Amino acid sequence: MSGILCRDCLAETAASVAERCGACGSPRLLRHPERDTLAIAHVDCDAFFAAVEKRDDPSLADKPVIIGGGKRGVVSTACYVARTYGVRSAMPMFKALQACPHAVVIKPNIDKYRVAGRAVREMMQELTPLVEPVSIDEAFLDLSGTERLHHGSPAFTLAKFAKRVEAEIGITVSVGLSYNKFLAKIASDLAKPRGFSIIGRQEAADFLAGKPVSIIHGIGASAQNRLAKAGVTTIAQLREVDPKLLFAALGRDAQRLSRLAVGRDDRPVKPERETKSISAETTFDTDLRAFEDLEPILWRLSEKVSRRLKAAGFAGRSITLKLKDSEFRLLTRTRSGLPATQLAQRLFDTGRQMLKTACDGTAYRLIGIGAADLCDGAEADRGDLADQTVVRQAHMESAIDRIREKFGTDALQKGIVLRKGPPKPQR
Repeated sequence: MSGILCRDCLAETAASVAERCGACGSPRLLRHPERDTLAIAHVDCDAFFAAVEKRDDPSLADKPVIIGGGKRGVVSTACYVARTYGVRSAMPMFKALQACPHAVVIKPNIDKYRVAGRAVREMMQELTPLVEPVSIDEAFLDLSGTERLHHGSPAFTLAKFAKRVEAEIGITVSVGLSYNKFLAKIASDLAKPRGFSIIGRQEAADFLAGKPVSIIHGIGASAQNRLAKAGVTTIAQLREVDPKLLFAALGRDAQRLSRLAVGRDDRPVKPERETKSISAETTFDTDLRAFEDLEPILWRLSEKVSRRLKAAGFAGRSITLKLKDSEFRLLTRTRSGLPATQLAQRLFDTGRQMLKTACDGTAYRLIGIGAADLCDGAEADRGDLADQTVVRQAHMESAIDRIREKFGTDALQKGIVLRKGPPKPQR
């Protein structure tokens, strides 16, 4: 049996029934019989975007804050105050404002959030090289074998890390600790914000039994409906169901999900996650139909994707245009097998061709463009005898990038951006 670890002062005492730390009086005590034998963690920043905004503007501390677009957009992040009113991520903005009309709405500042996320990631990598990013604000860590390096168990190291993030970056994290990634992810959601939860081997099966099947990633709404028709709504029932019926409901994924249902997950923590695509999109305040209105927005998004490709050192060999109509139906068009590019002009030219075809009078509420089939940026935009313009375009964009780096992104603009048209998109 492990002792009791205070998450505030990091003092540790022998196991007891104490409800508060004997050293500092904090009730935030970490106790679990398997605490010092577990090493797989999931760390998730709490209401990340909203937390960064509250850090930078203390007057927002006790206010409901929603990060998202205008009335036509969706909620990107809701702080915990806003969540008490029923506001949730991905909720349409108009519904969020109906639930919490006095909320402070802030447009996302992805560059600022990326800086904070990178700082947290660097702190994680000081704990272990085995850090697997999941998104800008969460990651899996494998701290196996780090006890000597950090002079304490993974649980102690993670508690110390959470304190450091709060003190140095000004946001909070929640930690889940277990013996595999599946359970660590579930644990990190159990006591947000500022949570630290543990799921051990001895309790895993009983812990999961009564949970809904939806707790398993990969069982979406349609699969839940198919399972419900067979009388399966909990993980305990999922364990008992006929394998043939499970295969009929879940297909080839049935075997993997069956293993997760009993707490088995053999996936290692991989320090590198392959980037499959780089994209940018925006939602409009009012629906747009005309190609002339959508074209300048597509150019701005193409520039954004180009900057992200260059920053990440990637080039794309396929380009996808994404459109969402007023009924929320999604339309995607892709051109593949293209010469590798990082150039905004090349992205735009291909996207523009697809956009022109898609502008058939349909009202659109969202547009996006992305590059996929990624390769090393060194392979991009070399040109050949049949296409000598690409080298000139690359030199021109490089010069523009240098000017913008020195004087700001608005220092040079293409004429298409200055065209009079609809209001600017939300983000």
